[in-house]
Amino acid sequence: MTNMVKISVRNLVEYVYRSGSIESGFRTSSTMTEGTRIHQLIQKGYREQDEKEVYVEADIPYQDFVVRVDGRCDGLLKDEDSVTIDEIKSTVHSLDDVEEDTHPVHWAQAIFYGYIYAGDHQLSEMTIQLTYVQGKTMERKQFRRVMTYEEMKSFVNDVMEEYASFLKVKINHKNERNKTSKALAFPFETYREGQRKLAGAVYKTIDDKKTIFASAATGIGKTISTIFPAVKAIGEGKLEKMFYLTAKTITRTAAEEAFQLLIDHGLDLKVLTITAKDKICFQEETICTSEKCPFAAGFYDRINEAIIDILKQENLINRGIIEQYARKHQVCPFEFSIELAYAVDAVICDYNYIFDPRVSLKRLMEDQKKKTAILVDEAHNLVDRGREMYSATIQKSNFLQLKRDFNKSPLAAEAKAINDYLLQVKKSEDYLRKDLDEDLVALLEAFVMEAELELVKNDHELLLETYFAAQNFVKIAKLYNEQFITYIDVHKSEVKLKLFCLDPSQQIFKMGKGFRARVFFSATLIPADYYRELLGGQSEDYVISIPSPFARENSEVIIQPLSTRYRDREKTMAPMVHFIKDVIDKKEGNFLIFFPSYQYMRDAYEQFTEYYPSVSTIIQDVGMAEVEREDFLAQFTSERAERLVGFAVLGGIFSEGVDLKGDRLKGVIVVGVGMPQIGFERDIIKDHFQSVGKNGFDYAYVYPGMNKVLQAGGRLIRSDSDTGVIALIDDRFLQKKYQALLPYEWQDYRVGGGEGCQWGRF
Repeated sequence: MTNMVKISVRNLVEYVYRSGSIESGFRTSSTMTEGTRIHQLIQKGYREQDEKEVYVEADIPYQDFVVRVDGRCDGLLKDEDSVTIDEIKSTVHSLDDVEEDTHPVHWAQAIFYGYIYAGDHQLSEMTIQLTYVQGKTMERKQFRRVMTYEEMKSFVNDVMEEYASFLKVKINHKNERNKTSKALAFPFETYREGQRKLAGAVYKTIDDKKTIFASAATGIGKTISTIFPAVKAIGEGKLEKMFYLTAKTITRTAAEEAFQLLIDHGLDLKVLTITAKDKICFQEETICTSEKCPFAAGFYDRINEAIIDILKQENLINRGIIEQYARKHQVCPFEFSIELAYAVDAVICDYNYIFDPRVSLKRLMEDQKKKTAILVDEAHNLVDRGREMYSATIQKSNFLQLKRDFNKSPLAAEAKAINDYLLQVKKSEDYLRKDLDEDLVALLEAFVMEAELELVKNDHELLLETYFAAQNFVKIAKLYNEQFITYIDVHKSEVKLKLFCLDPSQQIFKMGKGFRARVFFSATLIPADYYRELLGGQSEDYVISIPSPFARENSEVIIQPLSTRYRDREKTMAPMVHFIKDVIDKKEGNFLIFFPSYQYMRDAYEQFTEYYPSVSTIIQDVGMAEVEREDFLAQFTSERAERLVGFAVLGGIFSEGVDLKGDRLKGVIVVGVGMPQIGFERDIIKDHFQSVGKNGFDYAYVYPGMNKVLQAGGRLIRSDSDTGVIALIDDRFLQKKYQALLPYEWQDYRVGGGEGCQWGRF
């Protein structure tokens, strides 16, 4: 049987000719950047008979498979007796550094285009031309080769032979993957209540090429209920790839466990977890230069062999496996995982690899997206994460320092211009602006170009940091619309200017567009309209809400109407602490107590341990490392001789994604309604939504806060055998607005009494 594989010419030759650089933390192809503006300027100089952006495609048979390659050649220059393929490459570097054979990958790309065009038009020979352009000066340098059709064909066959070793692994795996995906059964004897409904809705979403917003209560088993139907869709030929996106390490672990379960049941699937660079880097300092890092030096000479090796041997490629093979092949573990992301069937990673325009996997072409589903876990987190992704900040002090550090370089003039501009902004006292400052963007573009030239020869930490900030600012400026605002923060001589994304919905929609299906799911997409709107939902999207599969009686819900507002905390502290003790005394087992801030948590902890020193307690610390987090959770065991009471922060690392099943946790107490701290940015968000006809206070404060409350409470009932107490401390929980946001299973609550806590049904 002949296997068909489709790949772009550019991706194919970049795989074979790994002549790249991972210097200075930014990845380029042969240090060249594909500047659309420069391409267009060169193409404007073409003659009337010449063509630009010419699409070419061909099927290239090789052994027992056929590779369909395609792409667009920049120029097709036609003379009476010859045709020339023109491949344009722009660079920030001096053209003195570019010789004819400096970048074989560029020749390979152009020769492929020539081969395809010559074959389609029965030409015996072609002229292959590389046009290099220096981005700042627009200086050009050209190289030409005249090649016969047979020479181009021989070259293409040599490239295909290099590619074949990877392709054979890929095709053999794909056949086995599709067979095992199709035969795979649900890995449990029965579905939980609501689980089949969720899995069916996800499959239909993929089948119909749609978007779904699924609010499914804690305990349904959302992870397996979204992954399993996506795997089945692969077996049915509807998908080739999936991304499981999550914001937290603990939920990534849950996804790995779900995939491992399916693999244990016979599935042959290649699953990769991407770990952040600063966590997986082998070096003490993350400096990505060949001089400073042996895993960066010669990376592209060894990466192909590493990819083939790991794909032949492993299915679940987690951090430990990546590190093992990275050391074996002496390659950077982070860049290794990025390269693998294009080769595997499923990727578990942070939201930013799909939604962040600065980080996203850009080589995932449109035709690949059409066969890819994105599964967005804990999707409520994407609202604020989206605001971060689509915002950008620059600060005056960095440019002032760079002006001093590079006073004899052209970079100094560009840094001075930005410093002076921000100084004028400070004097204007116009600190909140709706319109984008195009003059500032132009200055930053000029700075970025000079910074790139300087970074080639100068390993300067502040320059690199400022370069990335300026580059990010320029990128975000291209997205700027009525959902953004610019604000200036002045403190003494410092001036910070921020492009602030108030509403990320349009950007999230754009970044998700092109994928076959998008599945946004969470236990707490409440209120539904708020999250659908801010996550880029459209009127035609699917929506599903699945209630808890567990009996209401499994959890006893108590509301204690004490004020936790900042002004009242001192006078309500003692009653609150006594109430907490009353609650834990009424139920055996371990408890977690969540507070709206570290300071409030510490104050309560001090009073609690002072009043009740015999109770075993543990408290969350700021910036806990992964090992410390694991140790914290590991202490919540059902075998403890005495109960453990944990003090933690609402909205923090222990308030969502944590799974303490059975008797490991018997009670959760939530202090406050989770409202974000009132501040400048939150007030800007409030004003924006108020101006477009929404309840701005709810959008900025109430809904994000209550989401934290619901997530924290969801730590308690994780299976049908779990029982326990959920206590909510704040008088606002008895207001209609907050009552409407409580899930059905929490609405049969009791209202607490005084310090003795005499319950009375509300």
